Amino acid sequence: MANYYTDNEDLKFHLSHPMMKKIVELKENNFSDKNTYDYAAIDFEDAMDNYDKVLEIIGEISADIVAPNAADVDHDGPELIDNHVKYADGTQKNLDAIIQSQLFGWSLDRKYGGLNFPIVPYVMSGEIVSRADAGFVNIWGLQDCAETINEFASEELKDKYLPRFNKGATAAMDLTEPDAGSDLQVVQLKAHFDNKKGWLLNGVKRFITNGDADISLVLARTEEGTNDARGLSLFVYDKAHDAMKVRRIENKLGIKGSPTCELVFKDAPAELIGDRKFGLIKYVMSLMNSARLGVGAQSVGISEAAYQEALKYAKEREQFGRAIIKFPAIYEMLSNMRAKTDAIRTMLYETARFVDLYKVYEATSRLRKLKPEERKEMKHYQRYSDMFTPILKLFSSEYCNEIASDSLQIHGGTGYMKDFEIERIFRDARITNIYEGTSQLQVVAAIRGIGNRSYFKKLKEYQMEEVLPELEYLKKILTKMTSHYATIVKKVYAEDDTEYVEFHARRLVEIAGYTIMGFLLLLDANRNLKYKKSADIFIRMGRAKITHHISYINNFSPRDISDFKM
Repeated sequence: MANYYTDNEDLKFHLSHPMMKKIVELKENNFSDKNTYDYAAIDFEDAMDNYDKVLEIIGEISADIVAPNAADVDHDGPELIDNHVKYADGTQKNLDAIIQSQLFGWSLDRKYGGLNFPIVPYVMSGEIVSRADAGFVNIWGLQDCAETINEFASEELKDKYLPRFNKGATAAMDLTEPDAGSDLQVVQLKAHFDNKKGWLLNGVKRFITNGDADISLVLARTEEGTNDARGLSLFVYDKAHDAMKVRRIENKLGIKGSPTCELVFKDAPAELIGDRKFGLIKYVMSLMNSARLGVGAQSVGISEAAYQEALKYAKEREQFGRAIIKFPAIYEMLSNMRAKTDAIRTMLYETARFVDLYKVYEATSRLRKLKPEERKEMKHYQRYSDMFTPILKLFSSEYCNEIASDSLQIHGGTGYMKDFEIERIFRDARITNIYEGTSQLQVVAAIRGIGNRSYFKKLKEYQMEEVLPELEYLKKILTKMTSHYATIVKKVYAEDDTEYVEFHARRLVEIAGYTIMGFLLLLDANRNLKYKKSADIFIRMGRAKITHHISYINNFSPRDISDFKM
């Protein structure tokens, strides 16, 4: 039997990161649940063993059930019957297997029937499922909507909705509209309060992933006469009301098993989450950090699948009397694909650890007053969570597309045919740098970390880490890259021209990203020399990219922008 967890030693490597001890002890509140729940961990080692066993189960389901169903699901897709979604048979079989194994509610409190796992193993499970079928993870992975309810809703709503997730309730984020895609502050779906019926929703949502879910989080306008973010609130809608109809299921290029829906709400009863007016500026912004992590995991899973397909084909396919993996043009591509996958994976789990620590401190603050040093740490990790999630989403999705494209190229003409998995993987990859904020919007989010020197400060922290003597040459390269980064950022901002900064923002963010991921791979190699090869390849690749970007900026003045204007 195949297993997408146990056959990938990179996952256990990242699960065993030294920071996990602190994360687990905080998440488990010194293992206070052990006397209340028989499945609660009794100590750190027991908790890690639990994560390992559960990941092994999801790895087995992904390899033996989800992956074999992927082609049929891609072909059949969901159906629209009587204004509601019917999943493809394979999708339903996948869900049934996971529900039977009780693998919903990963990070939820045990009092709601959850497993109370940290973010890291949950994100890891998302990578595993995505390797099997990137479309299915959009249905299963939206269970993290439960975290938004848990974090911001009243106790009454939490008691009502959260226990349902452990029983397999599906979820959706109903945010975008025909005229409100990336710019959510112009959302117009109305919510009005009726003295007898409570809050009622009216309007249309479009491009909603898994739109006909059991439990939906809906962004709606509650304040009359407003047209900006301050007039928006967040609601939870229960499918049982049957007051929302699916108008259509979009016919997409990829991730075809995941229904992307246009929804019509007509006097649909809903319940307010938290306070009015904070729907976008607080609750959805928190939700988007989780969404970026989710797409990061999806991108890494797709990259791993594409790499494995290319490696297998290159070993088997012979041309001119030898396997094509023996040709430099092919083994260079494969080595670069491996290095890029390792780079975005280490970025994924570094970011997940930051989010974990921020979230566990925040959860602790709801139970007791944090000590001054704890509050300082919470703000520290919140800042890094906000800083790393956009750069993770940018690089993981862009590399995912590059790796899938290279894998198809290695397959040659056969890869263009539906007989090979890479054809579907290639199509599935394309959405990753579009949804949950395009790559261009991730740059807008990340540029703040350039201007306020947050990325530079983190790079200096990485630079202080001691490494093995055989890795010093890589550290010296990264130290120079950090210096070049600081110099070019200073030059760009010295122009005191907002448009000039925005024009070069992508280049500056990429320079930061190449250097950060280079350091992370270096630190991985310091823990296990297996990663030295990827670190070497990626750092050299990053240095070349940075040299190109810096040369471009140095030979560009603010007046040159006019050449690009349409």
